[in-house]
Amino acid sequence: MHFRTRTAAVATVVALAAGTVAAAAPAPGTAPDRNGVRTVSDVVTDQDGSRHVRYDRTYAGLPVLGGDLIEHRAPGGALRSTDRAAQGPVSVASTTPKVSGESAGAQAVRELSRAAGAEGKAVRQAQAQPQLVIDALHGAPRLAWRTTATGQDSLGNPVSRTVLLDARTGEQIDAWDAIETATGDGQSLYGGTVPLESTVSGSTHQLKDPTRGNTYTGDAANKTDLCFGSICLSRAPATLFTDADNHWGNGATTDRASAAVDAQYGTNVTWDYYKNVHGRNGIAGDGKGAYNRVHYGSNYNNAFWMDSCFCMTYGDGDGNVFGPLVALDVAGHEMSHGVTSRTSKLVYSGESGGLNEATSDIFGTLVEFYAANANDPGDYLIGEEIVKPGFGKAALRFMDKPSKDTKSADCWSSSVGNLDVHYSSGVANHFAFLLAEGSGARVVNGVSYDSPTCNGSALEGIGRDKLGKIWYRALTVYMTSSTNYAGARTATLKAATDLYGAGSTEYAAVAAAWSAVSVN
Repeated sequence: MHFRTRTAAVATVVALAAGTVAAAAPAPGTAPDRNGVRTVSDVVTDQDGSRHVRYDRTYAGLPVLGGDLIEHRAPGGALRSTDRAAQGPVSVASTTPKVSGESAGAQAVRELSRAAGAEGKAVRQAQAQPQLVIDALHGAPRLAWRTTATGQDSLGNPVSRTVLLDARTGEQIDAWDAIETATGDGQSLYGGTVPLESTVSGSTHQLKDPTRGNTYTGDAANKTDLCFGSICLSRAPATLFTDADNHWGNGATTDRASAAVDAQYGTNVTWDYYKNVHGRNGIAGDGKGAYNRVHYGSNYNNAFWMDSCFCMTYGDGDGNVFGPLVALDVAGHEMSHGVTSRTSKLVYSGESGGLNEATSDIFGTLVEFYAANANDPGDYLIGEEIVKPGFGKAALRFMDKPSKDTKSADCWSSSVGNLDVHYSSGVANHFAFLLAEGSGARVVNGVSYDSPTCNGSALEGIGRDKLGKIWYRALTVYMTSSTNYAGARTATLKAATDLYGAGSTEYAAVAAAWSAVSVN
């Protein structure tokens, strides 16, 4: 065990450490650089008296990025080992920049605007603070401007980015977010205690995750949007949730942050699913996050994706039929609508609309399995966590036999496109279950299913992972805005060919599963 010295004695400890280092014979490679100065910045002392002395370095009075090192010393002061951020001595031809600080600052503001999603528009109240440094982190040491640009995004949230620019050539070396983050946790309504990444702003934490494109969750204050078609005259707010101790919610609706925990957690898991399974970096594939609005409207029994605001919105439910609509598979469902809007753009009507809804049900389900949350284990039930006993059914939709909701279609017919898209989706949902799990009775994660086929065939499933990969490739490579069920069969067969081969078991399983729901 060790402890970090934080009392008034820290100065004494640092001085002693520096004295010990000066008195000890330096090991090879740990002597100070001829033109550099090292300063003790921290000391960690173990219970046995061992010390771990951290140094920062300057060169010609300029901070050296990558100049830090840690010396690990025995209780008597003998050097045991050294950890360096960068190897080799520091030397540059000149410490006089050819690029001005003003130019470096302007470049940093442009980079901040780009990273904040301002698409070339300046962020509000943008400021830049250039500082000359020696960069030893990115290859051979060179003179550089390290500039931190700060401002506010279009919603008034703080944004900050550090840009590293070669001070002689003007080349951008690197850039990174400069707002601190912290790992906290939240008490959710449906998922138990879940991890959350927050942004540190002063003495408070913001429910904003810079590790996932600055996705954040705000309070809609039970207000609604005033929209006519795609034109919105006003929008409900998305007031960013903040917290003092980075422990969010209480697991009940008595704390407004509890629903925010579920929404943020759901989008985090969905982000990770798409990135880790399909290599997709965010909804649009550009690393930019969306945002969530919770507590939308009054007793609002719905959740939705809105492309115009690039956001997910969740009602609180009426408390009788539905609870707050922020369950994990619902979050995965809504965020997946965003993915569809940035890929195939399936029109939200007719058979295309059914495929649009089914895509969100399929990926919302796969996200739930991916999360492996013991409080909300993966299943083929859509929205099972949000329904109340008075609803009369265990879930909103059932993928093994969609008609169990009394409205959805199990099998394709020429009239399927006349159904509401939430019910015409049943054909693709049924296909997905059959492809992943097979037909007939079975138990998955403790839930019993019994999936029939429309042509009386018996099918063996190929697993959820292959279902997800085939559907994702079909969605992103082959489906268009007008794809219908026949087109979906063709698209998924092409995807199976690409992934597994035209004569593969997977190709045959896709064909058989479509035939089993009467899409021939």
